[in-house]
Amino acid sequence: MQNDSIDTLLLRHYGSAAPAPADLEQHVSALVRQESAEVQARQQASSKWNQRRVSRRRVLQLMTFSGAGLGALAVGINALQGGPKKPAYAL
Repeated sequence: MQNDSIDTLLLRHYGSAAPAPADLEQHVSALVRQESAEVQARQQASSKWNQRRVSRRRVLQLMTFSGAGLGALAVGINALQGGPKKPAYAL
């Protein structure tokens, strides 16, 4: 198919005598308003995070308590407590 508009595709498929779906315009306008509101909310959240100052302490906290940070912390604690000795290449 080419880049035909939705009107052209509907006319080609149903012809000019086909009835329009009930409340089509209201439904489409409601969907457009909803999507616009969602995009605006995402943009506001993004700009809020971009304008927010984050301290080095907070960044360190986020890194430490993330999944990878917790894994590294567990390995470090295990090493300090004298956990089981395994070669570095063992699984």
